[in-house]
Amino acid sequence: MDFVADNDNNNGDNNNNLLGETFTASDKFLERAHITRMDYYHRIYQLSVQNPDAFWLNIAEQFYWHNGIQRNNNNTRAAAAGDGADGKLFDYNFDVTKGPINIRFMSGSKTNACYNLVDRIIDKGLGDRIAYIWIGNDLNERKTITYSELKRNVCKFANVLKIQGIRPGYRVAIYLPVSLELVTAMLACSRIGAVHTVVFAGFSSQSLADRIIDANCRLLVTADGTVRGNKLIKLKDISDESLVLCKHRNHKLVSCIVVKHLPVPNSCQQNRWSKYEPKFDETIDHYWDELIEAASDECQPVWLDAEDPLFILYTSGSTGKPKGVVHTIAGYMLTTALVFKYAFNYRDGDTFFCTADLGWITGHTANVYGSLANGATAVLFDGIPTHPNAGRLWQIIDENGVNSFYTAPTAVRTLMKFGDDYVNRWTMAKLKLIALVGEPINREAWLWLYNVVGRGRCPIVDTYFQTETGAPMIFPIPGCIPMKPGSATLPFFGIVPVILSEDGQELSGPNSGYLAFKNAWPSIARTIDGNHERFESTYFRKFPNYYFTGDGAVRDQNGYLWVTGRTDDMLNVSGHLLSTAEVESAILDNKRIAEVAAVSMSHPIKGEAICCFVVLKAQQIYDLQLEIDLKQRVRDKIGAIATPECLFSVRALPKTRSGKIMRRILAKIARNDVRELGDLSTISDESVIDELITVRRVVGDGDSGQQ
Repeated sequence: MDFVADNDNNNGDNNNNLLGETFTASDKFLERAHITRMDYYHRIYQLSVQNPDAFWLNIAEQFYWHNGIQRNNNNTRAAAAGDGADGKLFDYNFDVTKGPINIRFMSGSKTNACYNLVDRIIDKGLGDRIAYIWIGNDLNERKTITYSELKRNVCKFANVLKIQGIRPGYRVAIYLPVSLELVTAMLACSRIGAVHTVVFAGFSSQSLADRIIDANCRLLVTADGTVRGNKLIKLKDISDESLVLCKHRNHKLVSCIVVKHLPVPNSCQQNRWSKYEPKFDETIDHYWDELIEAASDECQPVWLDAEDPLFILYTSGSTGKPKGVVHTIAGYMLTTALVFKYAFNYRDGDTFFCTADLGWITGHTANVYGSLANGATAVLFDGIPTHPNAGRLWQIIDENGVNSFYTAPTAVRTLMKFGDDYVNRWTMAKLKLIALVGEPINREAWLWLYNVVGRGRCPIVDTYFQTETGAPMIFPIPGCIPMKPGSATLPFFGIVPVILSEDGQELSGPNSGYLAFKNAWPSIARTIDGNHERFESTYFRKFPNYYFTGDGAVRDQNGYLWVTGRTDDMLNVSGHLLSTAEVESAILDNKRIAEVAAVSMSHPIKGEAICCFVVLKAQQIYDLQLEIDLKQRVRDKIGAIATPECLFSVRALPKTRSGKIMRRILAKIARNDVRELGDLSTISDESVIDELITVRRVVGDGDSGQQ
């Protein structure tokens, strides 16, 4: 699919004169690269930012529009400026001082995401192409599904949803492991105009209930359970607990559809999960396979406005309350399709493997919407990288002829520690590209990935994006932009990143500051569900006329961007964004705790881990059982991913004279970086600092935080 015409593949000048350590793609890779010259990249980039209507019209013409491509009837950006212009494909207002934040793309055009992802591909003659290779936890678990089979299953489940009373605009919660049924449920929702919200199947019953209630979901799709490594996760039990919590808060679902996901146990597995029998309430529960079997496999798509919501995906908020980020149909669909082609250098017939769970934005963008829009074959993996051994991912790549591999630095660091032997057992001969997502990667891990896994022949595409951006914004287009280990490098088409000072001034040249974007792009989130004011205050109020990412960044002398991490009260653990307030709230549920502060600390595998400083109430004693209880409470309320790495019992927290906790000091102490603590003039009790440093030094990085 030629969204943008390829260049003439003349290698030309690859700009090898960049200062610092750079890597360029091999001559063999360049033979099939979409873009190989920096001047060509700059030419397309300038068009995309100077004339976005023309640029995105070219992309849109590759998709199906039921009533043709419509232009907006008015222009919110122009209206905010007062000039009254209209008739644009893409318009927006980013300036809160001139009116509400409002982004519209192709408003008035009618389309359907499922039709464009499945039917359109089949109409190209690719119905027999494998859409997904599903690989389970154990070595013998493998399924495939073609595009035609996928359409049939999607239509069947779409009819099931309609029979259950789901209509356009209704919300459906999906709490499933990585599975073909999860993809089917997402696409079925989009086919009939329902809005899906996928909840990561590692979240607790409390987190699931919070999202069901906040999104006002009418139906839940879940499974009996799943096995990860040697651990059974009882998803139906967790779902039942969440529905009880929903009922206590006066929210009742219409029905709960249960997928029988656990494999039928053989003689070697009898003691692992064969005795698990989840409860089944006939007044609300229905089995997926029974409903599917009875449903028709014909379901016409519902034609929806380009700006209708496609899905809601929750991400942690600095206040502790998760944010339901809303993405709309056309902008998200077009951007993910375009980025998939260029970030992964997708060529017709390639096989793509992304390790991200579908409960995160990476899973949505790479594993579902982006891959299907390009007619790709994608590998879905419902397991862990170290089961049954640390060579599992390399085995999957080798045995399935994977061409492009997308993973997180956490996984890379985990597998590095097992050495090179597990990698070298597999030739991975068809692997041509490796991509990264979730957090900045350290140089050592980057080089290991490049030299050992990629054998020096695979470009490393380090992508930067967020749930709110919908797709990668900054990354080295492979074959064109030279790579620097740890740098996200240069922006993708249509993206204008800036570095801002504390007072909102754009900083030029080599500099550091706040990372923001000064223009809209089609896949940007439109709002926070039910709370547009929070959307405006979170992303647009700090720096009017800019979208603020919440991250800091450094720009080097070559214009390359290096993302330095969060600047607010958020934690990036194994590539997943968590709220300090949410973790603190869980710990404060224990009545023995008076105060708590959660900060990040360095971790050799996760990149960042959670460190909590707790202050006990009077007469209370910190012991091992309390620590176990606190960690378990975090697991129960949020999920295992949020479990603190360290807990330290301290006399007091460092505070300003106005009572604000000085988290930057705690973060430095947690990281054992106490050489320069910065300005302490506002601290109310400086003696607290020495005590904290002593506790940190004595206790170390062990599990116990007892004094």
